[in-house]
Amino acid sequence: MTRDELARRLKEMYTNAKEGEKAVNIHLFGIIYGEYILNHGYKPKDIVQASGLNVSYAAEVNKGVNLSKYVAVKNKDKQ
Repeated sequence: MTRDELARRLKEMYTNAKEGEKAVNIHLFGIIYGEYILNHGYKPKDIVQASGLNVSYAAEVNKGVNLSKYVAVKNKDKQ
């Protein structure tokens, strides 16, 4: 998966999130793709910039990436 594919997925998760759950979906993105992001040397800031979202969301993606080391997605149907 390329950086641009990750960016598209982030934008999709953000756009399709229920009202009030947009930030949660950004964290969830980081959790789901965290290991991949880390293993491939991608930077959350670069992914967020490529997605077209506000660059401030890079901190939220980074939180999800950090959480990915400790948590697993409970209900993948909610993605």
